Amino acid sequence: MPRYSASQPKNPSFYRRFFRLAFFNILSNLIVPLAGLIDLAFLGHLGDIRHFTGVALATILFDYIYWTFGFLRMGTTGTTAQAAGRADAEGVLLTGLRNGLLALGLGLAILVLQHPLREIGFTLLTAAPDVKASGQSYYNALIWGAPATLINYVLIGWFVGREQGGRTLLLSAVANGTNIMLDYLFIVRWGWESSGAGAATAIGQYLMLAVGLTLVYSEGWFGKIPAVAARIFDKKELLASFTLNGDILVRTLALISTFALFTNLSSTLGTLVLATNTLLLQAVSLAAYFIDGIAFATESLGAVFQGQSQSDSLRDSCASHKASLMQLSGGTSLGFGLLFAIAFILFPKPIFGMLTDHVEVIERVNNYVLWLLPVLGFASVAYMLDGYFLGLTEGAVLRKSMIIAALVGFAPTATVAWQLQNNHVLWLALSLFMAARALMLGRQAMISVIKGH
Repeated sequence: MPRYSASQPKNPSFYRRFFRLAFFNILSNLIVPLAGLIDLAFLGHLGDIRHFTGVALATILFDYIYWTFGFLRMGTTGTTAQAAGRADAEGVLLTGLRNGLLALGLGLAILVLQHPLREIGFTLLTAAPDVKASGQSYYNALIWGAPATLINYVLIGWFVGREQGGRTLLLSAVANGTNIMLDYLFIVRWGWESSGAGAATAIGQYLMLAVGLTLVYSEGWFGKIPAVAARIFDKKELLASFTLNGDILVRTLALISTFALFTNLSSTLGTLVLATNTLLLQAVSLAAYFIDGIAFATESLGAVFQGQSQSDSLRDSCASHKASLMQLSGGTSLGFGLLFAIAFILFPKPIFGMLTDHVEVIERVNNYVLWLLPVLGFASVAYMLDGYFLGLTEGAVLRKSMIIAALVGFAPTATVAWQLQNNHVLWLALSLFMAARALMLGRQAMISVIKGH
C-alpha cells in the first residue's frame, strides 16, 4: 500500500501528480464515446437501418439502468482515496470488497429481473415493431454483461482512488478495443446484426473484469482478504456506505431527470428544435468527457488530503492543500469549458457538420450555440466541485444541491419555456440549473476549507 506525501501542493510534483491523473482519466473517458460511435458505424452501414435505430433505442434503457448504479464508481473512489491518505491498507481493501460484493449482487439481480425490465422498458419506448425487435435482440445479448459492468465500475473507482490512472486507461482500452474487434467479427463477418453488437460489448466487459482482477492479484491484495474478511460486514461501515451510495443515487436520478425533461420539452417545440438541441447536448457531452477527467483527479487528490487531515499534525496543511487543489482544478476545468464553448461558437458548421449533413439543423444551431457559453462555463465548475465533494464523501451536499438546482434553478424557467414555446428560455433554464449547482457547491466548498474539513 503506497503512502501518500503530504508535501505542500504548490510545487512541480503536485502539478505533475494532478495533470498526470487528469491526462489518463481524460484519455480513458474519450475511448468510451469513440467505441460507441464505431459500434453505431458498423450497424449504420448495414442494409437495414432498423438495427442502427434499434440499438439506439435499447441504449436509452441501458443508460437508465447503468447510470442508476453509477454510485458504485463514485462511492468507491472517495472512500478508497481517504483510506489511502491515512495509509490504511485494510481500509483500501475493504472498500473494494464491500462495493465489489454489492456490485455483484446488483448485477445478478439485473440478470434475474432481465425479462420484466425488458418488457417495461420497451413498452415505455416508442418505435416501430421491427425497430423494437432489433433493440430487444441487442438487449438480450448485452444484459448478460451486467455483473461484469457493475464490478468494473468498482474497479475503476478503486484504481482512480489509488491514483492509478494508467490502469484505468488500460482497462478502458481493453474493454472498448475488444468491443470494436468483436463488432467487426460478429456484425460484419458473421452477420449477427444488433445481437452481435450486444454480445461484443458484454464480452468486452468480462475481459476488462478479468484484466482488472489480474492487476489486483498481481499486487498481492487477494492474499490479504482472509485478514479482513471478518470486517467486510461491519454494521457501522456498511451503514456509512449505504448512506453515501443512497445520496449519490438520488443526486444522479435528479440529474438524469433534468436532462430527460429538457429533451422531452425540446420535442414539444418541434422535430427541428429537438434535432438542434440534441446536437448541442452532444457538444456538452463531449466537453464533459474532458472536464470529468479533471473532476476525477480532483476527487482522488481531495480524498487523499481528507484522509491525511485526520492526523492532528497534518490538519492545517491539508486544508491548505484542498484550497490549492480547488484553485488549480477549478481554473483548469473552467478553461476547458470555455475553450470548448468558444470553439463551437466560432466553428459551428465544420464541427456540427461532422454529426449531421442536414443543412437546416446546422443553420438552426447558429441561433442557439451562444448558450453553450453559460452552460459549459457553469457546468465545468459544477462538475469539478462534484468531484471534490465525492472525494470528501459528502454525499448529502451533492444530493441537496442537485435537487435544489433541479427544482429551483431549472423547473420554473423550463415551465415558462413550455408555456411560451420558446427554445431560448429552455436553454436559459439549463443555464440556471448549472449556475445553481456551481454556486451552491462553491459556497459549500469555501465553508469546508474555512472549517478545515
